[in-house]
Amino acid sequence: MTEITDEYMRERLSKVRGYTLVLLKATPELEPETHRPLIWEHGRRNMSLVADGPLSIVCPVAGDTDLCGIGIFDASEAEVTEIMDGDPAVRAGIFSYEVHPVRGFPGQALPG
Repeated sequence: MTEITDEYMRERLSKVRGYTLVLLKATPELEPETHRPLIWEHGRRNMSLVADGPLSIVCPVAGDTDLCGIGIFDASEAEVTEIMDGDPAVRAGIFSYEVHPVRGFPGQALPG
């Protein structure tokens, strides 16, 4: 494992900044087969938000859980709440969400 010095940590920590994390959850109203077209449009909207910049990372969650996705936005909590309130699947009541302020290191990305 790479050795991390105190100087390196101080330098990295000096660059930390705020982001907004969204936890997207399925509601009891979700019927995956019935709501497939709506979920498709939700995904299309996410791709548009990534292309336009406010949504930096989007990760659909697999498995047997009510957690459907995680998003990291480069926007304020208020802006993200407004964005999420406009999501077609949230408006339809099949997804709900939580917004959390987080801190991260600019420039980090998923590998691949």
